[in-house]
Amino acid sequence: MADGSLTGSGLEAAAMAPERTGWAVEQEPASLEKGLFQDEDSCSDCSYRDKPGSSLQSFMPEGKTFFPEIFQTNQLLFYERFRAYQDYILADCKASEVQEFTAEFLEKVLEPSGWRAVWHTNVFKVLVEVTDVDFAALKAVVRLAEPYLCDSQVSTFTMECMKELLDLKEHRLPLQELWVVFNDSGVFDQTALAIEHVRFFYQNIWRSWDEEEEDEYDYFVRCVEPRLRLYVFGYQKNSNIQAKGVRPSGQKITHVVSSTMMAGLLRSLLTDRLCPEPGEEEREIQFHSDPLSAINACFEGDTVIVCPGHYVVHGTFSIADSIELEGYGLPDDIVIEKRGKGDTFVDCTGADIKISGIKFVQHDAVEGILIVHRGKTTLENCVLQCETTGVTVRTSAEFLMKNSDLYGAKGAGIEIYPGSRCTLSDNGIHHCKEGILIKDFLDEHYDIPKISMVNNIIHNNEGYGVVLVKPTIFSDLQENAEDGTEENKALKIQTSGEPDVAERVDLEELIQCATGKMELYARTDPSEQVEGNCEIVNELIAASTQKGQIKKKRLSELGITQADDNLMSQEMFVGIVGNQFKWNGKGSFGTFLF
Repeated sequence: MADGSLTGSGLEAAAMAPERTGWAVEQEPASLEKGLFQDEDSCSDCSYRDKPGSSLQSFMPEGKTFFPEIFQTNQLLFYERFRAYQDYILADCKASEVQEFTAEFLEKVLEPSGWRAVWHTNVFKVLVEVTDVDFAALKAVVRLAEPYLCDSQVSTFTMECMKELLDLKEHRLPLQELWVVFNDSGVFDQTALAIEHVRFFYQNIWRSWDEEEEDEYDYFVRCVEPRLRLYVFGYQKNSNIQAKGVRPSGQKITHVVSSTMMAGLLRSLLTDRLCPEPGEEEREIQFHSDPLSAINACFEGDTVIVCPGHYVVHGTFSIADSIELEGYGLPDDIVIEKRGKGDTFVDCTGADIKISGIKFVQHDAVEGILIVHRGKTTLENCVLQCETTGVTVRTSAEFLMKNSDLYGAKGAGIEIYPGSRCTLSDNGIHHCKEGILIKDFLDEHYDIPKISMVNNIIHNNEGYGVVLVKPTIFSDLQENAEDGTEENKALKIQTSGEPDVAERVDLEELIQCATGKMELYARTDPSEQVEGNCEIVNELIAASTQKGQIKKKRLSELGITQADDNLMSQEMFVGIVGNQFKWNGKGSFGTFLF
């Protein structure tokens, strides 16, 4: 992206550089937030289908000059922007291919001429007519429209000055500086939407250094999706639901979900699950035809039993109380399929949630299949068929996953945030973009996550089995670290090569020395899979060590000389052992610098 116009400037005079002002700010933050979170049925179309008449709204530009109405496009939903960039514009392009992919997209949807627009900078607004489009440069060829309409903050900015400026720019303007004049025929809807996506991208997502980073990664997954989520403040639509607490009567209810209840099934349920054991209190039983209504009816301590069947839901499982959701049978016989765009599938905020024996299938999604915002969620003997990201473990949340199978995520199968606790045991994580992604925790405000990975099989992922995200500054500091300390000696040990078993034992002893807390497990298989475990441990120790060094330096600068030298004072590891890494596209472990 060598062309300066793509960074949002586009004007030779710095004073005329367009900023995120004017209309883009006049409608922020209130209307932008409303637009990104409005009801799905009210959203404008981003799939570029022909419709009779315009499907978009219009508004009148503010100012002293009476401009024609323009398309109002900045109220698109998060989902619409996500889908547009993922499915229509960027797809799986690399950072160096962004302009090329964008140009190809515009050639398909943009009217090449015959439309009018308001050229808007932080200094002026002027009405222009588009006569051609240079798709490769992402610029439009324009001329001043008749009658001449201009609204400028500088009184001396005359029509002659505007002509001179256009001549200087060879009548070529960046598309993101143009706001399309409204036309109710629907002919220019796609043009207005396409320019909105270009404008939003270069104002809020693209960074000037993106092309300087490694170019082997999917740009959408690595940069666009996280930045888009950041811009709309996380898009946690259902994360603030309040817990109901204990039912006013104090009673706990068992909810039974079955599309049809046969006599044999009822007898089995009564025998296995519903009849109280001697000494137990009687429980009320409620029957539901779908699992979502059962979840919504729960109070603290309730149990939901889902009978065999294929259930289709269109809402989110928002679980804010400590409940148990269990399948009665094998996971493949108890399928809950989520349809409908935009929402998370399972949204957990309860103190102690248990989910078992169910297969979750996600379709047409933007959010992940399960998000643990806070509290503790245990997932056991489940199958997660993902579409976007898989499981997200937020800061301060705790997630336990046992004997389960997760696959199909276009992002990471599991995302682990700083300050969380994640225990993964005897699971399969496969056919995702990445297996497990550990978010950056080096910032002084973040706590180190507590991670346990035991006997998992992480295989056939497109990228790495496990990826650690960390800032580029970490790499620079690590290169400049002093030699000779016990920590650095442990960190310099290489796990690539083919050392013998004795050398591997020495490696483990040094890791134990460095951590002081890590429990060693007996390893009988000196294979590549075990080597992958060591590599992960070494890298995470290195990152946590560097965090400690950064903290110590900052304390020293403040005149505080006593700092905790214990590498694992925050008890990062419970254990990383016995995991198998097979056929991952880029290897068992990697790092991503940002």
